[in-house]
Amino acid sequence: MFEKKTIEKRDFFHFIPAALAIIHIIPWPGLAPLDWNLILVQLHVDTYHSLEAKSGLFPPAFHYALRPILTLTYLGLTWFAVIKSKILWKQTIDHATRDWVLFLLKIATFFQISGLMPWMLRLLELPIDNSVFIVINCICILMIILYALHRPSIFYGFLLVAIDWNKNEWKERLVSNHLTVPEDFDLSEIIKVPRPLLLPAKKPNLSEAQISAYLGLIKKEMEDDRLYLNQDLQIIDLAARINIPVHQCSFLINNHIGKNFRDWINSYRITYFLSQYPILADRITIEAIAQKAGFKNQATFYNAFKKEKGVMPTAYFSHGENVSG
Repeated sequence: MFEKKTIEKRDFFHFIPAALAIIHIIPWPGLAPLDWNLILVQLHVDTYHSLEAKSGLFPPAFHYALRPILTLTYLGLTWFAVIKSKILWKQTIDHATRDWVLFLLKIATFFQISGLMPWMLRLLELPIDNSVFIVINCICILMIILYALHRPSIFYGFLLVAIDWNKNEWKERLVSNHLTVPEDFDLSEIIKVPRPLLLPAKKPNLSEAQISAYLGLIKKEMEDDRLYLNQDLQIIDLAARINIPVHQCSFLINNHIGKNFRDWINSYRITYFLSQYPILADRITIEAIAQKAGFKNQATFYNAFKKEKGVMPTAYFSHGENVSG
């Protein structure tokens, strides 16, 4: 809600209850033996709310009084923080984030209050029927499941996937990995991005002679066998042909050729396209020639062409550019 990135000193106060709980259960020297049978019997009645036997270092009130007070205090402070943050009214807050905050907080509030009801009724000396609370909790769980089935989109970007597909986060992820994102890029293309491209390249320990030799092999394989004409070519295929690890191949291309793998093979494809265009332009379309050059779809081709030549193909040819590249 407040977009805090670090823990402040005052936040460590929230660890005090957990620290006290640990201190409470440590078997300190000189501590009187605990009657575990009595503790189990009392816990069975109504969990820690009915625990009046000594269960550790602190007196029984540590459980049956302090825990409910602590729960109510945190619930109150949490709702106060929600109202203070104005998350309910801010338009800049992402709807999914706001829905999740309120969804989880409402569930937590209901179950915590439901768990405290027997304690409250006991204080008011009212009759208690635990089966009623069990039924209420079960009904609530069923309603939560039905709500989640009715609105599965609340999980997108939070539990089911790491990216919210309704936004442009997938484009940002590709850009962060130095991949080109065409404006009309098909979302299904993301699934086809090879995993090696998504991994950060390791810096290999190679000598200058090895770097020179490997670069020669990489270029030779690409140019002599025209690997770039293969629409499904991946960096793992090129690395396998010259028998080097994928991360070394990626490092050599990125740092010594000066382009990422996708841009590099697309530059070969553009050059091949320009060499074939004068021959095939009268018989087939630009898009068909682009497919022959190794491009999988029209959007990728146009994006790569503009990145390589600075203009779209139509503008390039209309200005009478040298089609030989």
